[in-house]
Amino acid sequence: MDNEVLILVLALATFALVVGVALWQRARVAKLKKDPERSAFVDNHGTAPRPNRPGTEH
Repeated sequence: MDNEVLILVLALATFALVVGVALWQRARVAKLKKDPERSAFVDNHGTAPRPNRPGTEH
């Protein structure tokens, strides 16, 4: 039973660490951009695709 608790604690701690690093990196990028907005990819996602470059038509 003791090992099961240890595994659960380690799993939760790992998850919390990953979430913490992701939030820290997001804040770091927003600070460097001097803009807390999401990236342009999110704003433009779902629009019409850009045209193919010349010579890449299939």
